[in-house]
Amino acid sequence: MAAAPPQQPMLIRVVETDRARKLKLSSRPASVDALIKIIKEQLEIDLDFSLFYEDPDFDGKLTSLADIEELPEKAIVHISLSEDSSSTASTDLLSDVSSPESLSRWPQGPFPVPTFAFDFELKLQHGNAEYERSNRHLKLTRDLKHDILEKLASTMYSFKAYPSDKEIAKAAEALVAKHPCSKEAGSETGCNGWKNSIKFKMGNYRTKIRWAGCQEVTVNAGKRSRSNPDNEPSHSNIKRPKRAEVNFLPNFPQGKDPSSLDQLRQAIVEEVKKAEKNLPLIRKLMETTFPLHRQTIVMSCPPVKELLALWPALKMESELYAEFQRITNQNLPNTFYAELDRHLPRLMTLFRQKASKTGKTADALAEILRIHDEQEIHDIHTKRTTVLHALPVYLREDDESDELELDGVEVALFTVISDHDTTSPVHYQPVKISVVIESDAVVSLPRFGEAFLVMFGLIYALHLSYPKALTNTLDFTQKILLGLERGKLSPRLQTLKNDLVM
Repeated sequence: MAAAPPQQPMLIRVVETDRARKLKLSSRPASVDALIKIIKEQLEIDLDFSLFYEDPDFDGKLTSLADIEELPEKAIVHISLSEDSSSTASTDLLSDVSSPESLSRWPQGPFPVPTFAFDFELKLQHGNAEYERSNRHLKLTRDLKHDILEKLASTMYSFKAYPSDKEIAKAAEALVAKHPCSKEAGSETGCNGWKNSIKFKMGNYRTKIRWAGCQEVTVNAGKRSRSNPDNEPSHSNIKRPKRAEVNFLPNFPQGKDPSSLDQLRQAIVEEVKKAEKNLPLIRKLMETTFPLHRQTIVMSCPPVKELLALWPALKMESELYAEFQRITNQNLPNTFYAELDRHLPRLMTLFRQKASKTGKTADALAEILRIHDEQEIHDIHTKRTTVLHALPVYLREDDESDELELDGVEVALFTVISDHDTTSPVHYQPVKISVVIESDAVVSLPRFGEAFLVMFGLIYALHLSYPKALTNTLDFTQKILLGLERGKLSPRLQTLKNDLVM
């Protein structure tokens, strides 16, 4: 009888939300569930989770671990907490917290025209049938038009308190497309009057919501008027979403006030100081105190150093990404890496085409690509690093990478290297890369792609302006990769977008 082949030992790097640990196994576990059990026991993790691993067949991209035989003998696995894992957290504080309100993102397709009152829907149906037979427009009564505008304003507000003119036009176009009998006979588009009416109605609707106590519009109340002639002008310093923030300034949870939420904030500060952090507890407390974060950030606008002292959990990658999702309803790392990786081949082709020409931009790109081609390993991390270094050059951003002093820097990435080649435009094995905001190194990460993404997330979470030297690059990230606020693009970005889809 043939002897069974000897079991090979395994070396596994287990990556959690805010740390990574090494695990040595004498043999391959019998199943994925067996591996999860071993990780729970040896690393003392009491939460339910699933596993992803960096797949060498796909340049290190994360793949769900379904078969234990797929795992290399030397592997990197990532823990993904289950949705209900927070139920195992401390109940002393969790029993008294709740999630803030959540709006929806503005729809990317046609605007969803709401259903109106039953009798009005019948009138519109009969009107549409008559319009199809005789091309006769429906004469709208005052009550019918009021109901249409009220429902449209309510639906639009569920997406955005301050819709743009383009978005208002989309709503008007959707209305006359669904109910052609409501078209205006004297209008070229059939909806010019509807656009003006909807815009005026949205202003009235915000006033109504402000009287009801909605924080997002109340913040802009108290402007200059006859009774308050010394206040700010009505159109100055308006605080409104600018980058597709769907939860810009939410109300406090029911039964909560600034004092009670600040007590929870202090609990977060103490929990973050611990070596063994209760991550589900921090996540739940950050969700509940989210309205207080936003009020402090948007209304008080303290320095970043002070903000991060108040909310130190924002320095943790997992909590920063959770904050971004609360603000935009979008998973930042998943969407960013998926879209960036999808465009990597085409971007590299565009960069090489530009590098083959003459000029300062071509020379800079050629140097970055030369260093890239000299690398022994061309995994997904190497490609991301190359593209993210080359993108600002390709977009002809102002290059301030030679500036080694942190004083006066608003937002930047600062690379620390161990070698003496300080003139190289890109480093694939740095000691660390620090995200610098307002001259302070806020957080440090090992890879350029991760540091870039954390910098972008912090800009959103802290309501900062894009640094002038990276405006096009960050607009590309926001509008093209993440699809947030797909509005007007600069000529350079529009050209790049056109080239990407060719």
